[in-house]
Amino acid sequence: MSRRSILTAAIAATALAQIPGPLTPEVHPALTSYKCTKSGGCKAANTSIVLDSAYRWLHNKDGYTNCVTSGFNTEFCPDLKTCAQTCALEGVDYPSYGIHASGDALTLNLFKTDPATNATSMSSPRVYLLANDETYDHFKLLNQEFTFDVDVSSVPCGVNGALYFSEMNDKGDKNELNTAGAKYGTGYCDAQCPTQNFIKGEANLNQTSGACCNEMDIWEANRAATAFTPHPCKTNQVAACSGADCGNGDDRYKGLCDKDGCDLNPYRSGDKGYYGVGANFTVDTSRKFTIVTQFLTVDNTANSTLKEIRRLYVQNGKVIQSSKISVAGLEAHSSITDEYCVAQKKVFGGEDDFTRQGGMKQMGDAIGRGMVLAMSIWDDSGSYMGWLDQSPYPSDSDPSKPGVNRGPCPTTSGRPEDIIRLYPDAKVVFSNIKSGDIGSTFSNSTMFPRWARHL
Repeated sequence: MSRRSILTAAIAATALAQIPGPLTPEVHPALTSYKCTKSGGCKAANTSIVLDSAYRWLHNKDGYTNCVTSGFNTEFCPDLKTCAQTCALEGVDYPSYGIHASGDALTLNLFKTDPATNATSMSSPRVYLLANDETYDHFKLLNQEFTFDVDVSSVPCGVNGALYFSEMNDKGDKNELNTAGAKYGTGYCDAQCPTQNFIKGEANLNQTSGACCNEMDIWEANRAATAFTPHPCKTNQVAACSGADCGNGDDRYKGLCDKDGCDLNPYRSGDKGYYGVGANFTVDTSRKFTIVTQFLTVDNTANSTLKEIRRLYVQNGKVIQSSKISVAGLEAHSSITDEYCVAQKKVFGGEDDFTRQGGMKQMGDAIGRGMVLAMSIWDDSGSYMGWLDQSPYPSDSDPSKPGVNRGPCPTTSGRPEDIIRLYPDAKVVFSNIKSGDIGSTFSNSTMFPRWARHL
């Protein structure tokens, strides 16, 4: 058979729904992760990654025309059912998106280079961890810890090498309208309620709905600044919002989700020597290090209420305790709790949407139900990542006020045109991803004498 005949036969055999495309096979790059217990140690899992569906070519199943450009093509998408029957998601060539997996290490490049023209363009990939080819790995982390290694030495000001959890459906909302599912990276949602082409498998034809869900930002960082932030939402998995529920503009604090979140950023919290490039910082971002995040519950069981999110670092074989807050009016907190979040909002200013959305309990409920691991690298054409790494932020704020200084980056940094010119090789490397019992995922040899570990 000719290539065209094979493609025609494949199209004819495909089910009538938001369907996998017939042109490029979807082959998921393997990325080993680890499941750990105190009694059995860490064991490798045969996991892999998948690129988000929004980065894929969505075209009519019988041809090569885009289903979505600035909006939906009304020829193929006059209604929900027809759109699902007509539009196909293609597989991708992962290296062409700047995505490289090897063993247990994942490299995400901010930019990609066209081999034909040698032209550099934005890639900003976002991938999810798969338990198998059809299912996202669903992490249930109450009374558990999550650990990974990271190299942010090539992540400059204005860029975010992010690793976080989203309460996506583990099948990617696969249904009769969406037979592509998690295998093709469908079903994304987060606490910013982003506009998505498809929500729960249905085409967002007017692009007026957002996809809202609980989000736990484990790691938002570059080599200059870092923060971890829970964003609770009054949802159970993805909810399609409209109007004020999306929390846009003047409705920011009327929506389903806490868009601001309750962040813990060492620099913003007054410890300017904790995190940065060079051996004079407590955590030296010029070299790889380990991040440990522990989700502690009221009664130390997996069926209880989340009370505290604790952070540790490990570098050069040394366990580094989380930075303690040094801000007038705030106690010397070193972890995220309801008490810290209430106090932070009072001292730093702003609406306490975290408490309104249910606080730690709501975040813990989502963590208990299970969340999907997302990894990405991106820049910010809107605020230039100032909320993460600039001083002051906003730029017209009084820098003497608490909470205004987010990081050491100047307010002129983060412009996309400067990043592509100055840092065309910007990338983040995540590796050695582990989850399991508290104390099972990292070496605590520097916290206890060697002889004590054998008692």
